[in-house]
Amino acid sequence: MKLLKDFFYLFYPNICANCNEQLLQNEKVICTFCRHDLPLTNFQSYTINKVSRIFSGRITIEKAYALLFFRKQGITKNLIHDLKYKGNEEVGVFFGNWIGEIVAKNKEFSTVDFIVPVPIHAKKKKIRGYNQVTKFGKCLSMHLKVPLNEDVLIRQSATKTQTLKSRFERFNDLESKFLARNTSIFKEKHILIIDDVITTGATLEACAKELLKTPGIKISILTMSYTE
Repeated sequence: MKLLKDFFYLFYPNICANCNEQLLQNEKVICTFCRHDLPLTNFQSYTINKVSRIFSGRITIEKAYALLFFRKQGITKNLIHDLKYKGNEEVGVFFGNWIGEIVAKNKEFSTVDFIVPVPIHAKKKKIRGYNQVTKFGKCLSMHLKVPLNEDVLIRQSATKTQTLKSRFERFNDLESKFLARNTSIFKEKHILIIDDVITTGATLEACAKELLKTPGIKISILTMSYTE
């Protein structure tokens, strides 16, 4: 079944990333029926919600938001899987435009100065061909009217996929994995770190800790999904 889906997506990309039905002309990435079934978090407060509470007592953040719940089975997992492993970067565009409209309209992130994606290691990027959150970030950049910066934060070592690890393993596998360089442009700035999925928050915390070495910097977090 998986090989069949991969084959169909390769030659017929205009199919729903969840149910494999043909998309209508006005539909993008997923069909209207599947979109209505997406598990929205409805985190109306960007300051205090389940995502922001993950970092309580660990790092100081300004705002935090995730659009969808990520579960072991379901639409969100299918979409993220297509984005990360099947070359369907349009999923990132889909989420970037959707979330971008939400946060720009509510102006909760109006003080953001730069958007920084969680980086992947150069070896993994060479194999995959892209960072799965780059197009997501470019869309957010357009909506928030702030630059996307992929040059300051780098990943120093490659790790096995986090999705195959336990929460404990994920949390303890990221020490000193990230390096921030030439951070002078971030001094006294508000940085929005973005990623596809947040589970323990270990990856985002490691990125934030490295960036927080910059004087006067403020950090906010934004992801496509949140693991319950």
